[in-house]
Amino acid sequence: MSEKGEREIVRGLRDVAAAETSISYVDPKGSLYYLGYNIDDLVGNIIYAEVAYLLIHKKLPNQRELDTFNAELISEMKLPEAVIESIRATPKRCHPMDVLRTEVSRLGEYDLDANDRSKEADLKRATRIIAQVPTIVATLHRSRMDEPTPSPREDFSFAKNFLYMFKGTPPSNEETDVLHRLLILHADHGFNASTFAARVTASTNSDMYSAVTSAIGTLRGPLHGGASEKVMDMLDDIGQEEHVEEYVQGLLDNRKKVMGFGHRVYLAEDPRTKHLRGMVEKLCHRKRTMDLYRKCIKIEGIVHERKGIYPNLDFYAAVTMDALGVPKEFFTPFFTTSRVSGWVAHTMEQYEDAVLLRPSSKYVGTFGSTFVPIDKR
Repeated sequence: MSEKGEREIVRGLRDVAAAETSISYVDPKGSLYYLGYNIDDLVGNIIYAEVAYLLIHKKLPNQRELDTFNAELISEMKLPEAVIESIRATPKRCHPMDVLRTEVSRLGEYDLDANDRSKEADLKRATRIIAQVPTIVATLHRSRMDEPTPSPREDFSFAKNFLYMFKGTPPSNEETDVLHRLLILHADHGFNASTFAARVTASTNSDMYSAVTSAIGTLRGPLHGGASEKVMDMLDDIGQEEHVEEYVQGLLDNRKKVMGFGHRVYLAEDPRTKHLRGMVEKLCHRKRTMDLYRKCIKIEGIVHERKGIYPNLDFYAAVTMDALGVPKEFFTPFFTTSRVSGWVAHTMEQYEDAVLLRPSSKYVGTFGSTFVPIDKR
């Protein structure tokens, strides 16, 4: 409240703490923590399933717990046949995120324990959703290629199964390692827009499928999860490396956004960027990846020199996914397959908080409008 008793507006809710969380912390100075663990200590040392377990169980698993959890994830990857048929029937012109949003909502219809809202049931539900979202993405991609979706293999990790089902061939160890790192880096990131949307829905005591559907609809936006797709559009538009400077300078001169740069929270470089940049370097033996990498390095230097801002997660994530053979329209669904573990964790945390998220607003409309009957308007 101001001195006059008026509500103060904080546009975009910047720096407004809406709730407490122990799940992740975004340090503006350039660090990211999951349950107290710095991601620099996690990336390259654990697999994605360990992070998913950490987020929903709030502790790292031992080997037995990880083996059990990985087996549970793989067993839950199977989709209801009606959902598979629905995916196959979607028009190819639809963006994959539109299909994913609809089919996650549909999954709620097949939850046999839908009325059980105990913590144990929610943990099982969270595991099932984490497992089935990648299968929806893989099934959609394979159906658009008129190819069958392979069944998951018990001898593969959960993440490796996802890439296997998506591409139709077993990924190499190098590709699997890159995917684990990519998914870990995308798993959670404080109260970002999609996570906050999930928590708002959960705060009404709505079900987990509704919360995740709300989050997917929010991640769909190009200012949030859709940014990586826009980065690839930019890289493709630039064409040859020698055109980079002219292209970027044109954007800056016209005060247009250079996609993949800047962040609402970080004052320093996004801590995830260095890991993604390193992954792209690792995959640079592929000619297209090398060409994209060189353009990225040049763009990064120009933008930092002239604007003083750093690339964010989306910039090198786009090239990483391209190197894995992911079409750009599936970049955001790949993001979703990771971030869903954060969403379900936040949903359960919001259930525990049990407070309805209902912000106020400042009314700027008029008062005393004269009513006119319809026959005199």
